[in-house]
Amino acid sequence: MKVFLAILALAVASAAAFEEKVFVKDLPKATKMEGRITNGYAAPEGKAPYTVGLGFSGGWWCGGSIIGNTWVLTAEHCIGDAASVIVYFGATWRTNAQYTHTVGNGDFIKHSNADIALIRIPHVDFWHMVNKVELPSYNDRYNDYNEWWAVACGWGGTYDGSPFPDWLQCVDIQIVHNEECNWAYGSVGDNVICTRTVDGKSICGGDSGGPLVTHDGNKLVGVSNFVSTNGCQSGAPAGFQRVTYHLDWIRDHTGISY
Repeated sequence: MKVFLAILALAVASAAAFEEKVFVKDLPKATKMEGRITNGYAAPEGKAPYTVGLGFSGGWWCGGSIIGNTWVLTAEHCIGDAASVIVYFGATWRTNAQYTHTVGNGDFIKHSNADIALIRIPHVDFWHMVNKVELPSYNDRYNDYNEWWAVACGWGGTYDGSPFPDWLQCVDIQIVHNEECNWAYGSVGDNVICTRTVDGKSICGGDSGGPLVTHDGNKLVGVSNFVSTNGCQSGAPAGFQRVTYHLDWIRDHTGISY
């Protein structure tokens, strides 16, 4: 029986019928540069000013989203057992940030039952290179965003097994109904939102915790979580935490709501 490296156990009749999931943080990396991003693009400066890089003390890299002057939203599996994180603000070139802040784990807030987390940061002022992304409103909490187009950005691998790129990459991908994701993985749960992988367009290793933002309205609807163990470009959907599912949790800890 296959072991599923994911935030939820899959209750299925035959595990062999489904893809295995793996946190995008934990995908293997190549030892040398061998190619280019598949159908993504290098982000122009200011393209996604809400995107931050997270360099954790354990030596791993993730992404996150600024949702308020003192808050970043990311994935719980990114935080792990790290003692601290360096937050890179306004960086198009990965470690050449407008500025950085180091935050200790006393300012990490992990969700107890889902792969989502908050980092309390020192107050940051907003401008065109460093800015927040809005959450969906409570009026949209039951919107599944099925077939909506969205953009995911990060410094994760540009192809299966690649090292991290230096320049921020973005990819335009389409959200799918959870039923389509279930065909690949089994029941992923209502707290997950998935995107279709067409022509290899997907998140990849190092993109964990990063944003999925709608083209229409520029709302943060997903936090990068997992892809198939068969690879980012395998054709299987990519999985994100569904932000609308966690609006109450976010509000209770940050006071942020719309």
